[in-house]
Amino acid sequence: MSIQDIIEGKKQWRRHMARVKELPPDYQIVYKEMQKYLFKVGPIGLSGGPLLPGIVDFFEEGVAAGKGVLELIGTDVAAFCDDLIKDSPTYADVYQESVSAEVGPEKN
Repeated sequence: MSIQDIIEGKKQWRRHMARVKELPPDYQIVYKEMQKYLFKVGPIGLSGGPLLPGIVDFFEEGVAAGKGVLELIGTDVAAFCDDLIKDSPTYADVYQESVSAEVGPEKN
């Protein structure tokens, strides 16, 4: 990764976060909770991928439609996030595979 890639990544992240700051306060709170959750258990390609910008797009559409954030995602933020990443390999999956490989198959 070159210096230019790092600089461009930071610029993209700042633009992304500027969009988040334009959302109503309740949307911002939920977005930040989703972001924390996804960074903790989320898919391997989360940073730089389309998931977080897609969430902001979805939220902006909800704001434009006059809906509250909980009308869009429901009351269980973690369940909503889990549904978003259900088909993506996560860091937890990679860890579990590495532990299973170290232990090996059980012998009787």
